[in-house]
Amino acid sequence: MANASTRADLVRRHLPENIALRLSQGPTANYLRDFVYGAIDGLVTTFAIVAGVAGAGLSSTVVIILGLANLLADGFSMGASNYLGVRADNQLKSKTRQQEFEEIRLYPEGEAEEVRQIFAAKGFAGTQLEDIVSTITSDRTLWVDTMLQDEHGLSLQNQDPLRSGAATFVAFVVLGSLPLLPFFIGAFWQGAFSQPYWWSSALTGLGFVVVGAAKGGIVKAPVLGSALETLAVGGGAAALAFIVGRLLGGL
Repeated sequence: MANASTRADLVRRHLPENIALRLSQGPTANYLRDFVYGAIDGLVTTFAIVAGVAGAGLSSTVVIILGLANLLADGFSMGASNYLGVRADNQLKSKTRQQEFEEIRLYPEGEAEEVRQIFAAKGFAGTQLEDIVSTITSDRTLWVDTMLQDEHGLSLQNQDPLRSGAATFVAFVVLGSLPLLPFFIGAFWQGAFSQPYWWSSALTGLGFVVVGAAKGGIVKAPVLGSALETLAVGGGAAALAFIVGRLLGGL
């Protein structure tokens, strides 16, 4: 039954008019990488603050102050860095595109030979290969797009730097606040958590599981496997933060 339903959905989405509509809208930008990047870093770095302060035997107030400073300062730094990185990537594509247009203008024969060798390496030959070269080189935009993808390994789709930076910042702040929650609650509700550090550790682990499960759901991967993978990777980083915090606490 499930297979029949899946096939019916595929048939519907591949009707000529639906394909034309989807292609006319262009590819959808995906900011999953930016979100996961910010979420994992937010959890690890905030937990490192908690581990370091707890290891040094300092008060919960110090945990809250340093944790908030980390959330805002490091979160903004992460978001700004991702913004600049995505913007630089877009600028590289733009510069490379201009360069390819100029090279085609100056020496079209050489650029056509590059197209020929690119598609020959993909297994095309003879008349079929020459037809492909002729079709691509008859449209300069298509020609340049081909060179960007196959010669330079660049994606044709630009990411929005502001959205990429915002996704990283929001994920950092939201997930990074989890290790601080027991200390915040304890500050306003005395005795709520007798061992806030261990609650913080549990919430940090829960954060890794939630991020991994969400990632698995979005990319259609096994949710449990994705959650455990993220927990293992993030947990390893958090464990390192715990060890460093304990060592520093003994100084």
